[in-house]
Amino acid sequence: MSRRTCENAAVPGAGTAASPPERPAYRDGNVLRWASAYTASAVGDGIYYLALSWAAVRGGSPAEAGVVVAVSAVPRALLMLGGGVVADRVGPRRVVIGSDAARAVVVLGLAALLLAADPGLWLLAAVAVVFGVLDALFMPAVGALPPRIAPSGQLARIQGMRGLATRLATVVGAPLGGLAVAVGGPVAAFGAAGLLFALSVPLLLAVRLSPLPADASATAPAPPTTPLRDLVAGLRYVRRHRVLCPLLVVIGLSDLGFVGPLNIGLVLLADERGWGAAGMGWILAGFAVGSGAASLLLTVRGRVPRAGLVQGVAIVVGSAAIASLALVPSAAAAAAVAVVIGLLTGLNGVLCHALLQTQSDPAYLGRVTSVATLLSLGLAPLSFPVTGAAVAVWGTAPVFAASAAICAGGGVYGLLRASVRRADLPR
Repeated sequence: MSRRTCENAAVPGAGTAASPPERPAYRDGNVLRWASAYTASAVGDGIYYLALSWAAVRGGSPAEAGVVVAVSAVPRALLMLGGGVVADRVGPRRVVIGSDAARAVVVLGLAALLLAADPGLWLLAAVAVVFGVLDALFMPAVGALPPRIAPSGQLARIQGMRGLATRLATVVGAPLGGLAVAVGGPVAAFGAAGLLFALSVPLLLAVRLSPLPADASATAPAPPTTPLRDLVAGLRYVRRHRVLCPLLVVIGLSDLGFVGPLNIGLVLLADERGWGAAGMGWILAGFAVGSGAASLLLTVRGRVPRAGLVQGVAIVVGSAAIASLALVPSAAAAAAVAVVIGLLTGLNGVLCHALLQTQSDPAYLGRVTSVATLLSLGLAPLSFPVTGAAVAVWGTAPVFAASAAICAGGGVYGLLRASVRRADLPR
């Protein structure tokens, strides 16, 4: 993305202030139904992946199990942009309901097959591929729904609520999956995940939709005749938008520098220092607490003044905390640092995605969300093997410092771009 194309004019009316709604989002029954459905689906995700990992390990070698678990990432990355097109063409509510219903059928069907027979790793791999395809449809559609269920002034709160749901799913999903496996094996865990996906469907059906804001129909181009033209139009819209283009660069660099140290890097750090699984668990818990606090802040306040400036400063300071994580002497100190990392990077994350919601023309939001999700969940995880190989050569401290520099680079880039630095949320 060139500097020139990023500075082209944005869509008129994007991010303008709206009249404050009568009720905040966390008191709106319509939004709460959406949040409950999203939470059920996210917890189901956590249980499903744990059950898949357990079943794969029990059915084959560690290498084969790794392939089964990772194979869903391929269709998810390849089809994510297409999922954004589908969400904008068909409507995000239909896509979310259809994909969650399909996930329920697939996972419950897998549980039934495992109860009757032992079909082998090939079935687990096939289900993982199908699940990746459905994820590519689900994720952009979820991001495109909020403008259709709440006024623009509540979109930041909804992002905070979504962040809380994600943190809850992270904390609750794996333990529930482990409990289900302990009680009834993978069959029980897959069954629980499928029931949670099924639970989200009636909740979503009860969500009322509002028409898109008037500026969407006024600014959107004539409907393309093919999905390919829709995709090209969406990428062109992002490339020319003076806020979205550099903001997506910020998201991409921040996630690229963040996910390596806080995933594979943390495992290697805990092993190197002798902190063990318990120490790593406390560090992850600290991160979850900090990130959850950031989401709760936005949920309650609904707006952080000068959001573009705050998110940039937060990620730069948070990057310094990431670098220091490899230098602290004990697991307790590392857990305390992790709280700070979670708070600052969580604040950056919810503000970035709130700005994406409020700056985007809703007619393009599925495609905008698909680009952001591809950067976060499709490309950033490619740093995992690089991080592992680099730690083996140079050790944890230099690698954490280099990753933090990449992460900080995203924040500095956003602070240097006036369009991002001055971007704000609706009042």
